[in-house]
Amino acid sequence: MSKKKIPKIVNPNEDEQERLHFLRIVSAFNYYRIHSLQRVTKTETYLAALPANHQALLADYKGHLRDIKTCIERNHRIIQLIIKDVAYMFENVVAPPEPVTVSPMPGVADLEKVQATLKQFVRDWSQEGAAERQACYQPIIDEIIANFPPDQCVPTNIRVLVPGAGLGRLAYEIARRGYTCQGNEFSLFMLFASNFVLNRCRGTNLHKVYPWVHQFVNNLAAAHQTEGVSFPDINPAELPSDAHFSMAAGDFLEVYTDNDEWDCVATCFFIDCANNIVAFIETIYNIIKPGGLWINLGPLLYHFSDVPDEDSIEPSYEVVRDVIQKIGFTIEKEEKNVRTSYAQNPRSMLRYEYNSVFLVCRKPLTASLQKNEVESGNQSSFVTTDCPMSPRSPAPPVDGFRDSGFDSTVNSASSAVVCPTSKE
Repeated sequence: MSKKKIPKIVNPNEDEQERLHFLRIVSAFNYYRIHSLQRVTKTETYLAALPANHQALLADYKGHLRDIKTCIERNHRIIQLIIKDVAYMFENVVAPPEPVTVSPMPGVADLEKVQATLKQFVRDWSQEGAAERQACYQPIIDEIIANFPPDQCVPTNIRVLVPGAGLGRLAYEIARRGYTCQGNEFSLFMLFASNFVLNRCRGTNLHKVYPWVHQFVNNLAAAHQTEGVSFPDINPAELPSDAHFSMAAGDFLEVYTDNDEWDCVATCFFIDCANNIVAFIETIYNIIKPGGLWINLGPLLYHFSDVPDEDSIEPSYEVVRDVIQKIGFTIEKEEKNVRTSYAQNPRSMLRYEYNSVFLVCRKPLTASLQKNEVESGNQSSFVTTDCPMSPRSPAPPVDGFRDSGFDSTVNSASSAVVCPTSKE
């Protein structure tokens, strides 16, 4: 297996806005330690102002605060490894001439995303995240195998796209089973972390992160807040030598504009990340080959709902289901109330759980090879607070990761490769 490298961000000299965004995200990672320790210092200051007898009763709690600071320092060391040389992690740009330095204090939202990124290592690359992956990823993988059985087709001829790939575990698992798979991610927070685990972790349980250290409430025991989680649980370098696995950076709606390209699109906790969910569904339909599949699992959280200065629509699942069919999909499988969670602390006194929907939809073989002519009115573009990258011409393949293109050896047929199955 060749080393995987994420496609480079656009040249900062070409687009000042994107350069500043890149530096802003790096700054958020760099400020993690300062921001996190300030929270603990605030509590220590208040504790020191309490009556002496109260402080005596809370002696163990005072020691716990010291433990929290130790965990923050250890997280900081992991973060420094994550952002080391990030200016050189993308493949289609010359590195910026000036060094990446800490910029002015980033916003609270960006700092919270750094903390959330630490939890992603648990979900995607730890033994502790196995239950979440089993609930969220395994149904998708099972459906791919059922529709494209390896003993009845050539898996490398089956092109699978995973938008919203996060730290890349779902896409990795699909590629590990022999299919040609590309993950797509928009967030630089996720891209930095996925680059670290996929390209720079060569072994198992090499690092330990403290993902719950910022959860100051609903802890049954102090030790639960400072519990460490080792990652990766498997060696990311141990893909089969003939595996076809890549990651693409950029806005899903902008990067994937070619019709009839993919045998399968697999989405997990993704479609509600749009300002306009219809645009996502329409694009998924267009890029799937006639006869191909869309497999989806997740809730409808609608990430931009009630976010200041962001537009959003929030249709119910009943309406979304109707849109899916009107755009042209045939729903072949539908399971409601699938119990799933997302990067949850298993020891917390408060846990969030979703009753997700699992869908398997097929694009009819009779679908036009041209863009589906569904009148959609004035379609709004997908907007996000993360990585505002525009698709660029794909650079020559460098260690398996590309920008908006894909491996040139992949067969791009005009219809989906559908393997015969026993499922009737």
